[in-house]
Amino acid sequence: MVDEAQTSPQQTSDNPALGVSILAQYTKDLSFENPKILKNLSEKKGAPEMNINIQVQANQAGEKVFEVELLVTAEGKVEGETSFVVELTYAGLFGVPTEDKDVLKPFLLIECPRLLFPFARNIVADVTRDGGMPPLMLTPVDFSELYRQQNEAPQDQAVN
Repeated sequence: MVDEAQTSPQQTSDNPALGVSILAQYTKDLSFENPKILKNLSEKKGAPEMNINIQVQANQAGEKVFEVELLVTAEGKVEGETSFVVELTYAGLFGVPTEDKDVLKPFLLIECPRLLFPFARNIVADVTRDGGMPPLMLTPVDFSELYRQQNEAPQDQAVN
């Protein structure tokens, strides 16, 4: 899917407008496992206990072009046994005309995943529903808080 949408955040003296282009967005990797479907459908033991993990990565893909990946892992367990597992990497290519890392890194790790999240949420809901489960509707994510937490505990998620 290719979008030629232009986004322009409000311009202030502290935050000049970036003029970002969304070049593409796509499912990069998708896995759904449903190992106990027959048991779950026949016994109807109630809602599974959920473990959801969301991570963001950004890498330079070209001159002033960055790939931002939203990695979503969701595991449902019923009585300690794995009921289903969804692993999704949903990505987008963003044209960003700035090289200022003080502006670039937070933009790529906060604003870009905020744009990608509704599409990833829909894919997760569809695949769980199509797998015979109730659709898993991910709750909205505060990517600003996620960014702050990642910066407090540095990981290998550097913007190259």
